[in-house]
Amino acid sequence: MTGAPPARTYRIEDLAHHTATTVRTIRAYQDRGLLPRPERRGRANVYSEAHVTRLHQIAHLLDRGYTLASIKELLEAWDTGRGLGGVLGLVTEVDGPWTDERPDRVTRAELDARFGGTSDDAVAEAVELGVLERIDGDPDTFLVPSPQELSVAVELHAAGVPLSAISGHLRELRGRVEHIAARFLEFTTEYVFARYLDDPGHRTDAHAAEAASLVRRLRPLAQQTLEAELARAMRTLATRHLRTHLVAEKRADDPVATRSVALPAGVIAAVERLVGPGHVSEFIALAAEREVRARTLDRLSTGSFADKKLRESP
Repeated sequence: MTGAPPARTYRIEDLAHHTATTVRTIRAYQDRGLLPRPERRGRANVYSEAHVTRLHQIAHLLDRGYTLASIKELLEAWDTGRGLGGVLGLVTEVDGPWTDERPDRVTRAELDARFGGTSDDAVAEAVELGVLERIDGDPDTFLVPSPQELSVAVELHAAGVPLSAISGHLRELRGRVEHIAARFLEFTTEYVFARYLDDPGHRTDAHAAEAASLVRRLRPLAQQTLEAELARAMRTLATRHLRTHLVAEKRADDPVATRSVALPAGVIAAVERLVGPGHVSEFIALAAEREVRARTLDRLSTGSFADKKLRESP
């Protein structure tokens, strides 16, 4: 009966070659505390498969955009309570795509055709905004992370919106959406994920898998909520906007029509709560008309009463 084969060991040069890294990088990771020190055997330093695994984990997290400082915190926090299998699965779930949309590619010639010509400045601004991403070795082809976003820009430009205005609108929109996303993350962290982050008893592979499952379930909720609220706001504001312009046109054609009067936002909000968004203009118009009629009746009755007294006086 033969025993188990001895565990494989590496010299630092062999470890660097096996993990597609460099000796200098390995030593830098050791100095930063990211990589355990090797075992000393005689006059040689010996590395194990655990070092190979850790180097692969570091490379995996670096590819996902984590800094070395954040990687160290992540490894230290989770190594105290469990192995990295569970947390890396959770990291993969969080870092995964948050949309079903698939990236595409577009050439400069295709961009020119869609927009009727593009300037270098416009392309550079699209790259800065992340609407386009440059591809190494191919300066005339771009990666499009969100084809839908690019299609929206094409339609807006075709409708007469300048590219500079589209870019400015996207910058403003992105800031507001990032604020909404931050609030959603704060909300879910406080009520859902705090126990996984703060309670050492939940730092197990099973709990990490449970947290990853929650991420999958909650991932579409922010988008669904935002879409529903955007649809509601667009319906309300678009109806109000259209009604305002139609009334303005009617007043321009009607010399006896009343003029537009700006009302405080608080008044509008109070009326909306009372009668609903679809009846604000009608309610205000009727209320104003009733007030005018009441004052007219008061004036007429007061005038008639004064005339009568005047006639009765000697």
